[in-house]
Amino acid sequence: MKKFGQYIRKLSLTQQLVLIVVLTMTFFLFFIFGTISKNMDVLVDYQIYDVIKLKQQDVIYNYTNDIEDPYLFGAPNPNMIHIISTPDGKYLSNGMETLDKRLLRQIEIQMDNNQYGDSVNYIYSDSRLYTITNIPSKNASIATIISRDYNDAFKDMMLNSVVNILMVLIALVFMTLLIWVSSIIHPLNVIRNYIEKVKRNEDATLIINREDEIGQLAEVLVEMNDVIRHQEKVKEEMIQNISHDLKTPIATIKSYGEAIKDGVYPYETLEKSVDVIIEHADRLEKKVYNLLTLNRMDYLTSEQIDQNHEFEVKEIIEQVIVSSNQLRQDVSIVVVGDNSLIYGSEEPWRVVIENLLDNALRYAQTEIVIETDDHMISVYNDGSHLAEGKIEQLFKAYEMGEGGQFGLGLSIVHKVTSNYGYHVSAVNTEHGVIFKIER
Repeated sequence: MKKFGQYIRKLSLTQQLVLIVVLTMTFFLFFIFGTISKNMDVLVDYQIYDVIKLKQQDVIYNYTNDIEDPYLFGAPNPNMIHIISTPDGKYLSNGMETLDKRLLRQIEIQMDNNQYGDSVNYIYSDSRLYTITNIPSKNASIATIISRDYNDAFKDMMLNSVVNILMVLIALVFMTLLIWVSSIIHPLNVIRNYIEKVKRNEDATLIINREDEIGQLAEVLVEMNDVIRHQEKVKEEMIQNISHDLKTPIATIKSYGEAIKDGVYPYETLEKSVDVIIEHADRLEKKVYNLLTLNRMDYLTSEQIDQNHEFEVKEIIEQVIVSSNQLRQDVSIVVVGDNSLIYGSEEPWRVVIENLLDNALRYAQTEIVIETDDHMISVYNDGSHLAEGKIEQLFKAYEMGEGGQFGLGLSIVHKVTSNYGYHVSAVNTEHGVIFKIER
């Protein structure tokens, strides 16, 4: 069974369809013919008895109206023999001498014993059918026997009709399924060719005029390709920007270090020159740290993240404010709220607070308000509004807002909050912008 399953999986959809249809129809035909063979005789017998009774009623009508030969038994029919038992013990027939003597004797006995007004159906040992009916108005009875050849021919005709109908139905079902599968295979091949071109980094277009799941898949693939291309473009630009920005502090550190080594102080005094080196080293460290943090959060899985640990984030907020407040002393930073429980580890949340506060300090004019509640943090600044078209892109990696540095800070915020089951959003308010983290 396992090998058969592996064989099926190697076939194309068309081959699978043909195989399934053939197996299904084969089973169906065996089942139908097995059922028909058991019930065909009964069905044919009922039909033939009806034919016998119709013909018999014509003869009864002729007999009760005293119509004699050659019109008593109607038009000659070699497949049907009528025997009328008269009150004086005689028999009128259109061919009783051709019957088997044992059958004829059996019919005579049954006609003499038939006291009912209704017809009685019989089957002879050779499967021949006949019906005996009383004729009360004439005190007589009639037996009508149909030939076995007619019985077999009628059965073959019905069987052929059933087989022909089944074959037509099978052909229609097969053609319908084949057309349906073809309508699936063609767009799938178009999608495959599109993916192959995308994989080879070639220009590709995908147009599938369908509204079903295949059409939806095509739309998602096109959107995904557009997003990937955009991200690649942004990433390339970002790498170039990062390379350029990393060169500046490295070059400064190197030149200042070489100058000090030679006994020259590029910035007035030794202390001030060393401060420049430290400043650029801090800047370089921060950039590298952000890159490493984003990379680490990308590779964390739900199994590696503890979402059950709960701690007070307000203390971390206050520590971040103390270290960041000196960056812009003209901006007041206010913390509101007493409750500040949040799930997760302290270090990733410290990065989140640092990035949100750094972002707010970059754009704020006079005020930043940080509000906390259990499992909720919001950071408001009274700076300029965000462009509506940019809000959804803010939390993607390498997307830089106006005046941004690397496009990594808010991406890290999004990664951390998502990993701990929180949602971060940015909303323009009447006098500024608010970033909100909540469950």
